[in-house]
Amino acid sequence: MGAKGDHLGQVVDPRARAGRAPRRPGQGRRRARLRHGVLGAWLKRAGAQRVVGVDVTPAQLETARQLNEQHGLGLEFVEANAEETGLPGESFDLAFSEYGASIWCDPAKWIPEAARLLRDGGELVFMRGSTLQLLCMPDEGQVGPQLVRPQKGLYRLEWYDDDPGVEFHPPMSELLRILWDSGFELLDFRELFAPDDAPDHEYYDTVPAEWAKRWPDEEIWRLRLRRR
Repeated sequence: MGAKGDHLGQVVDPRARAGRAPRRPGQGRRRARLRHGVLGAWLKRAGAQRVVGVDVTPAQLETARQLNEQHGLGLEFVEANAEETGLPGESFDLAFSEYGASIWCDPAKWIPEAARLLRDGGELVFMRGSTLQLLCMPDEGQVGPQLVRPQKGLYRLEWYDDDPGVEFHPPMSELLRILWDSGFELLDFRELFAPDDAPDHEYYDTVPAEWAKRWPDEEIWRLRLRRR
């Protein structure tokens, strides 16, 4: 996938509005360090003509703007909800979300919005936690080797611990249906495991490294928008 063209992505993770963070191998839910346009900066340096970052959090946008000015990246930023950005349709060649919209926005809303924003043949790339990880995640404590919640009816998860929030995670079959109905065809799907030498993180321990070495902790989806 080349870097030429116009690209739309998150400035920082929109999950900040919910006060929660995704699970990573050997890390926990409370991952407070957000990425201020890191992937967008990489795309710009790789030759992308235009990169636009979308986020709903003014403070995070301001930090991203400061970093953009400091490093002279030439990124653009828009304060908007990924479910309804208000940006003109058929304006981008690539839309991406590393967590962010992919777990904190309703896929029945943000995926059709991504399709609206993309030109024919444009690509959507996003990352989220694996379905198996969610099925093995208790309301409190670490992910373990047992299933603790049903897959049937899995879609909207509400957390009521000391870091409450809402997360969207339809299982693969339902997510594929939403993607297909929105005009996307699947190009690639990857399940990610922790490296063999990965240790448990000092602070973020919801997903133990040993668990993520045996079972997939994350998913990467790559799709192409069919011709309208």
